[in-house]
This record gives sequence, C-alpha cells and structure tokens, in this order.
Amino acid sequence: MRLNRLLIALAISGVLASCTSYKDIPYLQNPEIVNQYADTLSLYDAKIMPKDLLSITVNTSDPQASAPFNLTVQTPINTALANINTTTQPTLQQYLVSNKGEIDFPIIGRLKVVGLTKNQAEDLIRDSLRPYLKEVPIVTVRMANYQISVLGEVARPGTFTVSNEKVNILQALAMAGDMTVYGVRDNVKLVREEITGKREIITIDLNRSDLVLSPYYYLRQNDIIYVSPNKTKARNSDIGSSTSIWISATSILVSLASLIVNIVQ
Repeated sequence: MRLNRLLIALAISGVLASCTSYKDIPYLQNPEIVNQYADTLSLYDAKIMPKDLLSITVNTSDPQASAPFNLTVQTPINTALANINTTTQPTLQQYLVSNKGEIDFPIIGRLKVVGLTKNQAEDLIRDSLRPYLKEVPIVTVRMANYQISVLGEVARPGTFTVSNEKVNILQALAMAGDMTVYGVRDNVKLVREEITGKREIITIDLNRSDLVLSPYYYLRQNDIIYVSPNKTKARNSDIGSSTSIWISATSILVSLASLIVNIVQ
C-alpha cells in the first residue's frame, strides 16, 4: 500500500511538472487577444540612424544630367587565379550618416536624414535636386548595413544582414536557428541604441501573443537579441564553482529523500 501511494505521488508530481514546463515553451499564446487589433496595425518602416551606410542613386532620362549626383569609386577585381592581373570597375559611393545625422551629398551639400524613413529621405533628396535638373528624378535610397545580432541560447548565434530593411524578433530567431531547449522564452533581452545615443535593455516575453503589438516586435538596425539560459543549462555549465553545483544537487536529493520518507510514513 505504501509503495502504491509513493508511485501515485511521484506520477502526479511528474504530470504537474510536465504541465508547468510545457506552458513556458510555446510562442505567442492566447492569440485571440491580438486578432481583434488586426485592422488597426500599421506597416513598419525603418528609420535612418547615425552610422548607417546609405546607397543613393539618382536617375533621369538623360544619364549625363544625373551623373554628377551618382558618385562612384573604383573597386579592384581579380581576373586571374594567381592574382597577377587585376582590373577595376566603378561602384556607387555609399554615404555614411554622421553622428549629427547628416550626409554630404554632391553639389547639394549636407542633408539631415537621420530619423527619416527610406521614402522620406528619397523625397528630401528629390526636392533638393529640383534647382539642378530639368525633370523630376527617380531617387532610390537603400540601407546597405542593416544588421541585427542574435546570441545566447540559439542554434546558430551570429550577426545577420537584412536585405529588405524589415525584420521582427521571431524572424531574427529563425535566422539563428531558433532557441535551444535551454532558452528562456519569457526573459529574452533586447539591446537597443536610440538616435540620441541612449541605450536600453528591454526584457521580452515571447510566450505572450501581444508581443506583436509591442514597439519592440520589429527590430532596428544594430539591435542585439540575447536569449538567457535556463537553470538547467546554468547548473550544467562549466562556468562558476563546481562546489556550488554539488551543493545544489545535494539539496535536491535531500529534499526528494525527505518527501519519500514523509509519504512512506
């Protein structure tokens, strides 16, 4: 009888433990909370930050007229395996946004573009070119160094380049191969630097479906995502004192032994 009671108690404990651990695993729980806002959400548009590299092209029906606004640099190209003969080809000059948020554009001079979206920057340059061109030019602005970093408890940590200038936190985790089984879903850290230089560390709970409504759902260029390890990974880690690990293991065993003794008695 005592043995049966012991087995039942252990089985119930196992079921409760498994239920408790499972509810911490799935992303975006209770989606019905968010779906009611589906018609009111706006599309995300990245804004230019200091130290961004911008690729800017100006096109008109007369290529010679727009040529002064498309600066090029000569890039070497290897034409032989032995690297004996080399040639060069022109590539567009990229513009580095200064800490003041400005770029130095040909003929026009300095333009403040920080805080503008891609379309807003294109409109600004297009309006500034009106005195110099007979027709309205086609201006294209792209962010050449839009990158985010993911590290911690993910399968493939690293820095990733985003070509379409739009990425959310779930897409970033997918780039890094998703979390490992040791990743803590409700304690993901986002490190972000604002245009003013202010730095923030934001805690994000991926279990909550209202994450998609958060201002931190979409990532900005140079954002860093850190996935914290759970206690199991921390205990199994070689970092830290081995004595503390033995103490923790011993305390767990003592607690289990006390529980078994109480049930048997």
